[in-house]
Amino acid sequence: MFSHAIGFDDAPFAREHRGDVAVFGTVYARRTLHGVVRGRVRRDGRNSTAELARLVGESGAQAHLHLILLQGVALAGFNVVDVPTLGRLTGLPVLVVARRPPDLGRIRSALLTRVPGGARKWRLIEALGPMEPCRGVWVQRVGLSLPEAEAALGVLTVTGRVPEPLRAAHLIAGGVTRGSSQGGRV
Repeated sequence: MFSHAIGFDDAPFAREHRGDVAVFGTVYARRTLHGVVRGRVRRDGRNSTAELARLVGESGAQAHLHLILLQGVALAGFNVVDVPTLGRLTGLPVLVVARRPPDLGRIRSALLTRVPGGARKWRLIEALGPMEPCRGVWVQRVGLSLPEAEAALGVLTVTGRVPEPLRAAHLIAGGVTRGSSQGGRV
């Protein structure tokens, strides 16, 4: 059962922003919030995997967690998470969730023409394979089957289609950064 999870989302940032972007994680046991962690990743950088692994460890809940949830495969623009490595570093399965499948052609073009280290980042995205429909959202997964992903989403989703750890991380990130959250949609 995947009832104890940590979900991560990045804070909003201005398009012209360079430097670090805040990342928030929320620790849930079923549908109850048990903790919040905050870290930083470099805009379009390559430190997201290490930072998320560090935050899982610092959450105080790693021994109880069953799953890591990501709101997309990249944070802070194109700081692409190496999902299999994140799973290995933490010993946890990882589920990438999106409301709709990304436009891979546009992502590939942007990575290969405008982002430092873009070819490596594109290979990380490509290696995950295509997103799959799952309980009203789209997912990529490492370390769990599609039926397990469906079960986890069923346990962790309260409002709408996005699991509560991601919904809460999104709301907290917006509230802390902007002074208020702008709705509950992610």
